[in-house]
Amino acid sequence: MVLAAADRAALRALWKKLGGNVGVYTTEALERMFLSFPSTTTYFLHLDLSPGSAQVKAHGQKVADALTLAMDHLDDLPCTLSALRRLHAHELRVDPTSFQVSPQAGPGPPFPATTGRGRTTPAGRPLSPQLLGHCLLVTLARHFPGDFSAALQASLDRFLSHVISALAADCG
Repeated sequence: MVLAAADRAALRALWKKLGGNVGVYTTEALERMFLSFPSTTTYFLHLDLSPGSAQVKAHGQKVADALTLAMDHLDDLPCTLSALRRLHAHELRVDPTSFQVSPQAGPGPPFPATTGRGRTTPAGRPLSPQLLGHCLLVTLARHFPGDFSAALQASLDRFLSHVISALAADCG
């Protein structure tokens, strides 16, 4: 993965500021995603998805742990996240294409088509990882308005796009 030195510095400063609260913000982002984009609940029907539920908090912490691991291994995301990719693909039966970033993806959320209230790919699959990334950007901008510049947003968006791509990639 190639992130500019300025991106890396901005991301590390943000993660330092988030400290031990990364799970709080990822949980809020999950809650936002489930409420704003109901189609994203497809793979979570076994969980109590009500805001504040212990199961959503636990999954939010898992997301936080994975993002923190990724932040600590920016140069080798596919191998670093390979166990998580295998878990999703083989045990949880999440279609790996759900983690692929669409060709038009860039800064901001990619919304290629809409069916009902939820956002979906042209094939009708939820774009959960991309939408979660978008909801995390919104959550962090809400909690850190003075720090959340356009440059930080772009850096975080690039990082999240690389994480999503790594979840769809084989370790080479």
